[in-house]
Amino acid sequence: MKFRFCFAGLLMVVILGGCMSKNQRAPMLTAPHVDLERFMGPWYVIANIPTFVEKNAYNAVESYELNKDGTIATTFTFNKGNFDGKLKRHTPKGFVRDKKSNAVWGMQFIWPFKGDYRIAYVDPNYTQTIIARQKRDYVWIMARTPVISENDYRSLRDQVERLGYDVTKLQKVPQRER
Repeated sequence: MKFRFCFAGLLMVVILGGCMSKNQRAPMLTAPHVDLERFMGPWYVIANIPTFVEKNAYNAVESYELNKDGTIATTFTFNKGNFDGKLKRHTPKGFVRDKKSNAVWGMQFIWPFKGDYRIAYVDPNYTQTIIARQKRDYVWIMARTPVISENDYRSLRDQVERLGYDVTKLQKVPQRER
């Protein structure tokens, strides 16, 4: 009987320890400060680890508009399956959670749930950005133009890797130059 109790206790410690180590990640560094006014507008999705909604997305663009109440009206559009595929449109609402940096948001697709949304990087000219999540499950490399140089892409991909992502899951999003 004692053996069973000890074994069960040991098994529980191993299971809980495994869960804790898996979920305990170093806090993700974000951009030190995001000028919300400059961040607003359209961003082309260059690459991502896609959510189920974004699989087979072409011409993906995420646009932000600052509302008077401080929330962010978001419009995400893409063509499904190919460049001429059906246009899909999603309109989640963003909520700035960290008012000091403006880099940590909650993104609400369905009330009352707000997903983690972190501006991990934005370049000084606000032309390229990395949007990430603490769980390191989804990530987006975005730019103000539909195409960026291969050097810029590699640099952003390397930053995504330094954030703790498996970059083998990163997929380029087909963009038609406009």
